[in-house]
Amino acid sequence: MGAEPAWPPRSTPRLFVEAPLAAGALSLGGAQAHYLATVMRAKPGDPVKLFDDATGEWLATVTQAGRRDVALEVRERLREREAVPDVWLCAAPLKKGRVDWLAEKACELGVDRLVPVVTHRTVVDRPNTDRLRTQMIEAAEQCGRTALPQVAAAVKLRALLREWPAERTLFFADETGGEPAAAAMRARPGAAAILIGPEGGFDDEERAAILACPQAVGIALGPRILRAETAAAAAVAVWMAAAGDWADVRG
Repeated sequence: MGAEPAWPPRSTPRLFVEAPLAAGALSLGGAQAHYLATVMRAKPGDPVKLFDDATGEWLATVTQAGRRDVALEVRERLREREAVPDVWLCAAPLKKGRVDWLAEKACELGVDRLVPVVTHRTVVDRPNTDRLRTQMIEAAEQCGRTALPQVAAAVKLRALLREWPAERTLFFADETGGEPAAAAMRARPGAAAILIGPEGGFDDEERAAILACPQAVGIALGPRILRAETAAAAAVAVWMAAAGDWADVRG
């Protein structure tokens, strides 16, 4: 006799819901109902995974599927909300497609908080934080995260530095050179943030202000010139491997 198929199957749709989840009836409307009923062709009895950024991930089954609303029965919690490494990504806003990519990768890599930082050379000084959150939700749905990064309101660099918390190391991707990133991050465990500049980098005045911050540590990300969004993803990945929750992963 063959093994019983896994339940729920790997192809089970997975959605984020704003309200805290618990066992019982739940109704979804709008785009989520359209996705389940029209795109996924869900029918009564089909499983759906749900998460809420608070109580973890839950298994539900469809009880009624209509084009405008889908009724579900939330049955059991599959897992608790994940522990999130204490790292922020502070990055200058980029053009639309590139900042969307940055938000998506920040979520996938496990960042706890995304802070848009307005600088002298910032191309976009009023990023759409609602759009960034939407990008993160879609990424979390696809990659299995049970926690969402916070998206802070955009802040000017001077204000960010002026109010910087004393207990949080600020790893500054310095184009003029700095400590090798992995070594610097291993040597300074604990609460951290990564600061990435805009296209064209920080100007001299901004660089001096950053380095004057007692918590700032200049880091180098290798011999190649990286685009801003690539530098952000690379720096977060290095931190995760050196000081975050990748550090204890065994292959």
